[in-house]
Amino acid sequence: MSDSTLSQFEAVQGLRFTKGHGTLNDFVLIFDERGDVNITGDLAQAICDRRGGIGGDGMIRAVRSGSVEDGAAFDADMWFMDYWNADGSTSEMCGNGARVFAAYLEREAGEDLTGGMRIGTRGGVRTLTALGDGQYAVGMGTWAIGDAPDGFDAEVTADGLARAHPALSVNVGNPHHVVALPSLDALAALDLTTAPGVQPAPPHGSNVEFVVTRGGSMVHGVPRGRVRMRVHERGSGETQSCGTGACAVALAVREWAGDVAPDIWDVEVPGGMVTVRIEGNQTVLEGPAVLVADGVFTP
Repeated sequence: MSDSTLSQFEAVQGLRFTKGHGTLNDFVLIFDERGDVNITGDLAQAICDRRGGIGGDGMIRAVRSGSVEDGAAFDADMWFMDYWNADGSTSEMCGNGARVFAAYLEREAGEDLTGGMRIGTRGGVRTLTALGDGQYAVGMGTWAIGDAPDGFDAEVTADGLARAHPALSVNVGNPHHVVALPSLDALAALDLTTAPGVQPAPPHGSNVEFVVTRGGSMVHGVPRGRVRMRVHERGSGETQSCGTGACAVALAVREWAGDVAPDIWDVEVPGGMVTVRIEGNQTVLEGPAVLVADGVFTP
């Protein structure tokens, strides 16, 4: 561990942490109810480093809204999901992270989520509900699709694509661009170790999803769609899953399919599968959350 990394870890020496994941989208979580820890971008980046730190796609702090500047819009006693990307930047929202946050609050704070609980995020209020058997639902708030009468409002380039592909912008509390691909082979051929290019360039960056449709089914008389996706997350690179990205993909594919499209989508990600339910102007994300291990920062 370098001297600069060691100096970052001095700020959390002796503090407990937990490692968790939602469909292999992994996070380091710390419990800091009253905001006693000075979280910085450099500290979050050091913690998320997979060689010099604990390692994760992001870091999540459980803190009361009244104890953090970005929580000022919420009730002071509301839990706030203070989410940091692996590169030390903050993000408005993380759907997989919210499920892991739910499991963490159950264990660390003794919260009962069976009836749903509202939390604050930089993307607004979200609702966490325990479904049992390690499954959680996240009310993801309102969504917006780009003004695209023909279904597309941007172009995306990426390593592994022979040409630029049309994309649709979707906002689910954070920005996304969704690209449809013709086959699983095309999806597998992508190299997402570098960030895809988006034109017009979004002012604050964007998560970029690539999706292939996988047909549909009827479950208890209700139609369900099925898709497979890969994602490059802003601030984290390619991840094994992205909850907000799954919502964006479901919304984009339903938009392209038209009035006959279902409102429930099973989304295959490299780390497993999540389900997205589109309910009017809201989405609900369902899937597992696992708390893997606990430790103590001891630089």
